[in-house]
Amino acid sequence: MAVRRAILATCAASIALVGFASAHGGAHQKPLEVDPEADWATRHMAEEHHISNFDPGAFFSLHDYDDNGFWDVREILKTYGMEDETAKDVPEEKKTEIANEVLRLIDTNGNNVVERDEWMYFTSNDGGKEKGTLPDFGTGPGHHWDIEMEYEIHHWEKYHDENTKEEDLIHPEDIAHFKKHDELEDEAERQAELDKMPIVEHNIPPKFLRAT
Repeated sequence: MAVRRAILATCAASIALVGFASAHGGAHQKPLEVDPEADWATRHMAEEHHISNFDPGAFFSLHDYDDNGFWDVREILKTYGMEDETAKDVPEEKKTEIANEVLRLIDTNGNNVVERDEWMYFTSNDGGKEKGTLPDFGTGPGHHWDIEMEYEIHHWEKYHDENTKEEDLIHPEDIAHFKKHDELEDEAERQAELDKMPIVEHNIPPKFLRAT
């Protein structure tokens, strides 16, 4: 319950803070309306980042997670949400398809990464080429935040506000979220107990024991 109260307070504070920003010309917190016909990247920006317009340079920088000037395969998959637990049942073949198709479309020099210049060219109309967009692989909006941010973006903002009380957190998404917290807390406590235990010699594989 303490964890639930802490999260409740954090979400409410976040809404209040963004509400203050809205009153002073900032962005609002509620989910943006997105054209159902919009391309995947535009919908991703609206649903995951609360950004209503698509700017190629900003999109690239936002998803260059280690800020090294290119997207590697891991970053491509992370952008498509393949590192999130919602993708745990996505077959490896599908993940390989996603990475390979993005590279096929954008990686013109064949070094298996998407460099910023390649991305900017892909999303432009240079040379009369049709402007490119990231494919929609049918795997969702591309969850890549931690569990708190994902919960706040995809559930809290839609159904709760700063007036929400503990007894209001009864949606399946609320229950699943706090169950996950309980599991993480239990695992942390279990690990802490293990860390306190002395080394038990008979649990050590023989190959790691010194010959006597």
